[in-house]
Amino acid sequence: MELDTIAAISTPMGEGAIAIVRLSGDEAFDIGAKVFRGMKGTTMKEFATHTIHYGHIIDPDTDKVVEEVMVSVMRGPKTFTREDIIEINCHGGLVSVNKVLQLVLKHGARLAEPGEFTKRAFLNGRIDLSQAEAVMDLIRAKTDRAMNVALNQMEGRLSNLIRKLRQEILETLAHVEVNIDYPEYDDVEEMTHTVLLEKSRHVRDEIDKLIRTSEQGKILREGLSTVIIGRPNVGKSSLLNSLVHENKAIVTDIPGTTRDVIEEYVNVRGVPLRLVDTAGIRETEDIVERIGVERSRQVLKEADLILLVLNYADELTHEDEQLFEAVKGMDVIVIVNKTDLPKEIDLDRVRGLAKEHPLVTTALLEEEGIDELEEAISSLFFAGSIEAGDITYVSNSRHIALLNQASQAINEAINSVEMGTPIDIAQIDLTRTWELLGEIIGDSVNESLIDQLFSQFCLGK
Repeated sequence: MELDTIAAISTPMGEGAIAIVRLSGDEAFDIGAKVFRGMKGTTMKEFATHTIHYGHIIDPDTDKVVEEVMVSVMRGPKTFTREDIIEINCHGGLVSVNKVLQLVLKHGARLAEPGEFTKRAFLNGRIDLSQAEAVMDLIRAKTDRAMNVALNQMEGRLSNLIRKLRQEILETLAHVEVNIDYPEYDDVEEMTHTVLLEKSRHVRDEIDKLIRTSEQGKILREGLSTVIIGRPNVGKSSLLNSLVHENKAIVTDIPGTTRDVIEEYVNVRGVPLRLVDTAGIRETEDIVERIGVERSRQVLKEADLILLVLNYADELTHEDEQLFEAVKGMDVIVIVNKTDLPKEIDLDRVRGLAKEHPLVTTALLEEEGIDELEEAISSLFFAGSIEAGDITYVSNSRHIALLNQASQAINEAINSVEMGTPIDIAQIDLTRTWELLGEIIGDSVNESLIDQLFSQFCLGK
């Protein structure tokens, strides 16, 4: 199957300006020549690489025109997959692009599996596994920061660092082997415990540095699950609308308007938030509102960030204090809303309950305090100033798990050396570290994992 010529629609289904059918493989030009008729009788095999040509897709069986197209021609190995590639640019729409796809499948191509184009780029050595995974991260990026992290990974920033660490380990292992196999050679520097300890600690420090970026990297990749909580009618829905810059939630003066959980993605200073507006948490006899309150309590347990909203124009209640107790130990930003109304709340008491958590005052209907809130969210997770270009972020859960295992293995090697264990014993843990790092970039990874990773890609990528 890896030698088949594959084809798929590489643009989203639906109406649009253009739709693209992509072919990749040794027979791409043969198949294309059967169905494409260019101007002045030219054939596809005569076209120069990396050129685009106007013409028509023809059904060879009936000689009937199927579509008016522009065809891009790219000859391997200077292509995404390192194979011959043809991209047929059709008019956007379900019928026309599907007719073209069915025609190329009929004349020799096979329908590509999800992610198979990127998989071929990996198998043909154009990109490594971490770069391939970054392709999907780029497609799914919800903020500029997330996009920049994915671009850096696609360009090999993480791969280069991993390869550098693996090379250092490999050189150390080779040095150990020479000392063990050829102890009589005087011109080879002896690998002492001190030297091995120094090299191992350097690798350990670099791995731990990457792990420290993983929390922020994962946030950029997956977004922060952010839950807005508070008593009814404190302004939770207004907060959602202000952050989204759109009226997504109903806002009224009637308590209990929000009966269910409302979710929306929002970009706050480059930090993607999966924002969840909850039903006001209170005791209620209304069965529908009660179900909403229970759902609110459930999403609260799964949240990365809590936005706890209080009413400036109301006295602090027992229910408010219970909310502070419910979010103890979590990342919380306290928002005192409706500062445009007469003050009734005891702010000193609020500060005492908030403790070390940030406190922001807002008048959401007047659009006051939103900038301060966005700054508090950014500062809580990114110190307010870190940009994606400043550091190599690790954002992929698989990479994070492998780095943690590699850190454990290198620490075991260091512990062995510090205890005076023979160097060849510590060599086992060093080799394990080298193998784990190799799994990140795909140098040592099994086929089933590769199939599983690429199956998560969209069709045509």
